[in-house]
Amino acid sequence: MRVLGFAEAAVPEVLARQVAELEEAVWPGSAPGHDPLLAPRALLLVHADGTVLASLALLFKEVPLAGRTYRAAGLSAVVTRAALRGKGYGGRLVRAARAELAADPAVDLALFSCDRPLAPFYEAAGFEVLPGTVLVGGTPREPLATDGPGFDKEVLAAFFTDAPDRDRAAFTGVRVPLYPGLTDRLW
Repeated sequence: MRVLGFAEAAVPEVLARQVAELEEAVWPGSAPGHDPLLAPRALLLVHADGTVLASLALLFKEVPLAGRTYRAAGLSAVVTRAALRGKGYGGRLVRAARAELAADPAVDLALFSCDRPLAPFYEAAGFEVLPGTVLVGGTPREPLATDGPGFDKEVLAAFFTDAPDRDRAAFTGVRVPLYPGLTDRLW
């Protein structure tokens, strides 16, 4: 097994088809792929026979907060082949993603949300829960917040700056708008 990384648009077709099938099984009706403006990067855990065991996407954007602009990366579409869940493949891939982000000098932090029951899975890979933090995404016309009705989300992060304690404090217990124009619609 090995972890392979590609710009999302450059994933070889045979692998991209498997990722799309894995995602469709978990999120029926979802469209494969991510907004190209987020510079999506696919990480795949691939068996020697070419089977994708697990996949995830890394998404990149700048996030202004507390008088600073952070270069953030988020995890998205984390999925493991159903028959192989519980064997550590997803955790291995998430740990590889965290290591890749930590080694990238262009990334200040990883920031993403997950369903609350999944938080321990990400914590085991080195991410930490940010108590009281809310991510506000979506669009200015249709904003979504991780504390909105019907959501039971936890916000997680890892800080790769020279002052992680300072940056952790800036992100803990606040509403973080991920796109311009969202702030005045929700609070």
